[in-house]
Amino acid sequence: MKKTRPADIYVRFLQLTEALRGLPSLPELDPLEERILALVARAGQTEQRLSVRDVMGTTELGAPATVHNRLKSMREKGWIMLADTEDTRRKRIELTQAALLHFDRLSQCMVRATEG
Repeated sequence: MKKTRPADIYVRFLQLTEALRGLPSLPELDPLEERILALVARAGQTEQRLSVRDVMGTTELGAPATVHNRLKSMREKGWIMLADTEDTRRKRIELTQAALLHFDRLSQCMVRATEG
């Protein structure tokens, strides 16, 4: 019996996620938008609340105007939504139900990849 290497599992995962691209879902993200999405998702996991200002102030993502444009694009594509906070001038960034469903599908791919 051939032993499965971690690299084999990862390649299977990539193949399964590629099949997801063919399904009707949300529009694709550019690399910066993907980084922002990961930041918002990680914050949600730790119950940290990110505001638009917080994300725009993340220097690793680039200039605030660029980040703001990407946030606008991600809202239009249906990946994120803005929610009110106690301070009406600040908006909290949250994943949409469609984005959460996308992460559910990715996790299913991960599980299937490990099953061989």
